[in-house]
Amino acid sequence: MKIKKILISQPEPADLEKSPYRILVNKLGVNLTFYKFFEVVGISATDFRKTRIHINDYTAVIFNSKNSVDHFFRMWKELRESVSEDMKYFCSTEAIALYLQNYIQYRKRKVFYGNQYFSELLEILNKHRDEKFLFPCSDEKQTEYTKALDKAKFKYTKAPMYTSKPRNLTQFDIDSFDAIALFSPIGVRSLVKNFPDIKEHTNILIAAFGTSTHAALKEHGIKLSIAAPTQSAPSMAMALENYILGKEQDSVIASKGEYTKHGMKNTITAGKKTKPVIANKEIYKQRMEEKKAQAAARRAARAAEKARLEAAEKAKAEAAEKAKKAAAEKAKKVAVVKPAPKSAPAKPKKVAAPAKPKKVAATKTTKPVVAKAKKSTTAKKA
Repeated sequence: MKIKKILISQPEPADLEKSPYRILVNKLGVNLTFYKFFEVVGISATDFRKTRIHINDYTAVIFNSKNSVDHFFRMWKELRESVSEDMKYFCSTEAIALYLQNYIQYRKRKVFYGNQYFSELLEILNKHRDEKFLFPCSDEKQTEYTKALDKAKFKYTKAPMYTSKPRNLTQFDIDSFDAIALFSPIGVRSLVKNFPDIKEHTNILIAAFGTSTHAALKEHGIKLSIAAPTQSAPSMAMALENYILGKEQDSVIASKGEYTKHGMKNTITAGKKTKPVIANKEIYKQRMEEKKAQAAARRAARAAEKARLEAAEKAKAEAAEKAKKAAAEKAKKVAVVKPAPKSAPAKPKKVAAPAKPKKVAATKTTKPVVAKAKKSTTAKKA
């Protein structure tokens, strides 16, 4: 069956060229329609107070989605409660942990996260069992996350802060799509609510991500054709691409391990292996031949470029050597022995004239001073 038009039950990416769906559009020519099947509505502070949950009574918060982060801090603001600076935050993925920077100052001492699976976060939570955990979530009674926490016997409080409501999908002609991609149980419920006879549309392939979504399809009796995540297709985009190219589907990854109170029970757990699905062998073979031809062309181009560079280096070295030899020969022909320059006769040294005797300054003769005899006063009287 050829897939040319797919309905994706998610909002359209901000930049489709940077999203994993670009291969479906650019290389496989698939027409994608994005539309979120449900809307998230926050529970009012008045209704939340009826639960008698006080945020300040807890020392740690568990986040499994960005919605839970947004509505936790919204509720905290509406309740006018002050969150302690010592509050610890445990996130299922690193992306959610980084998203916390929109509300708090990111500190490694109080923000913890798992890699990909919720069971990995449970391992971290086990090291902090003394904390009082608050789990902001939707108003659903039971989810795969609450089941995992209950099975591992963690003491936590479920805090419903938002609800998911199905959206109206009647504007779509469901038969015009070759496949529908679903990502959550609420998406399945929205599809069934808008198209109650969806399981009778056997010409539409259903793709679903996550074991909880697979279980919701089974509950409504809808056939699952494309399952994700798998070892070869960890994302929905890759699962759709593999199906279109005719690749076989491998086993669905349920979780990295089942966590109990005593620790990890299994290192890797996979779901039931699905039957191999071959969509179009001719397209798959053609794609493989194209890849081989492209690889051979790249190898040939690299070899030609290498040979060109080596030839250029060799020619450059030869030219330098030739120029060096030519310069040496030219220097031999032009070289002439120049006579040594005649040295000028040494000028006779001037004999210093004998020093003239210094004139002795004549000393002035002083006239003898003849003291006039004082006439006696007696002579004057005579």
